[in-house]
Amino acid sequence: MKVKAAVLRDFRTPFEITELDLDGPREGEVLIRYVAAGLCHSDLHLSDGDLPPRFPIVGGHEGAGIIEEVGPGVTKVKPGDHVVCSFIPNCGTCRYCATGHQSLCDMGATILEGSFPDGSFRFHSGGTDYGQMCMLGTFAEYSTISQHSVVKVDDSVPLETAVLVGCGVPTGWGTAVYAGDVRPGETVVVYGIGGIGINSVQGAAHAGAKNVVVVDPLAVKRDTAVKLGATHAFATAAEAHEVVTELTRGQGADKALVTVGVVDEEVMSAAFDVVGKGGVVVVTGLADPAKATIHVSGAVLTLWEKTIKGSLFGSGNPQRDILKMLDLYQAGTLKLDELVTNTYRLEDVNQGYEDLVAGKNIRGVVVHGQ
Repeated sequence: MKVKAAVLRDFRTPFEITELDLDGPREGEVLIRYVAAGLCHSDLHLSDGDLPPRFPIVGGHEGAGIIEEVGPGVTKVKPGDHVVCSFIPNCGTCRYCATGHQSLCDMGATILEGSFPDGSFRFHSGGTDYGQMCMLGTFAEYSTISQHSVVKVDDSVPLETAVLVGCGVPTGWGTAVYAGDVRPGETVVVYGIGGIGINSVQGAAHAGAKNVVVVDPLAVKRDTAVKLGATHAFATAAEAHEVVTELTRGQGADKALVTVGVVDEEVMSAAFDVVGKGGVVVVTGLADPAKATIHVSGAVLTLWEKTIKGSLFGSGNPQRDILKMLDLYQAGTLKLDELVTNTYRLEDVNQGYEDLVAGKNIRGVVVHGQ
């Protein structure tokens, strides 16, 4: 079938709207009609070169839609089911899935290549194979994806809202609750209030943190963070450090969550310094894999028993946590509608990313067909 999609062809180039040929589903695969796609900063990492992909590639890894067709052997969903996509596929049987670490599923090894695990592709044009980001390619009207990349959700949840729980919401929430293991009464500092950071704020507040301190240079993001659970908000790490010292009587924060768009040595040093003895720094933001971005005192690391750890998908399990986030939303505990600043047509995806870079959006959403 012919499909309209937003494609990246090289580094530092905008998305190009083009028509591609899409193969139907094979064994264990489904055809999905995307209703909505989130504009996540990680897609910019492809064009910026921080996470170099195989070009050309259909962008988008945060999606929600309706199953149109299923291939042989599909048991998880049927045509007509509403689903949210997980940007990390989860097979359920590899070592990591079997031990409750679906975020590390072996199927995720090819997500930057844009291919399926066997090296095959579903999008084509003029004899060229097109990848799909995270085996999804949500910046397309339709896509063929693995059944292990979808989670069936209740039809009562608007897909334009549910789309947020495919990446940013569980990643941020889990950064605080799972990877950070935030406990009641603790002091937490969140660096960077984008689609992930704002949900780290919600997660930390939900977990009972006494102080949730955010650092972001943009006033609109600081204001939003305060509305959704932050107790203090500052434009600079230095200001935050001074107040954290006062709040904790010199003990330092318990947890520091690094959710900036691009992690660098400066923010890592600030996070490492702000936590006290036994403190934990969780790194969820990304950077060029070839760059060394963490330089800290080994002596302080040892003598103060500090911990630095990475987290993917909030160290959660998509099959459980996507539904959990929607349950919390429907219960009024987790705010989702308030996160969507603007919606866009697929043709306006580049404008959406310009707004993201300019700091105008907490979260932008492409609504297909509008």
